[in-house]
Amino acid sequence: MTVKLLPFDVASLLDSDEMISEYLSQVLEDGDSDELISALGHIAKARGMAKVAESSGLGRESLYKALSPGAKPRFDTVLKVIKALGVKLHAETA
Repeated sequence: MTVKLLPFDVASLLDSDEMISEYLSQVLEDGDSDELISALGHIAKARGMAKVAESSGLGRESLYKALSPGAKPRFDTVLKVIKALGVKLHAETA
């Protein structure tokens, strides 16, 4: 008997501002820049890539490329995406 598993899609769970905030907070807590880029990609997918691309001023293909695994987007690109996602980052002492 073969068990067929469905692929896991994080974006499908990011259906509220609270879920997105908690997810992004956990990723930032870990401090892994590659994981942050991946998380922004998941959130952008949940919000709609075309909408995020338009809001950020990036082309859709450029957005996909910037948020793909192994990508090293410029910091200003990351800030544009964060703003387009409607997310605010806060700093606090460690």
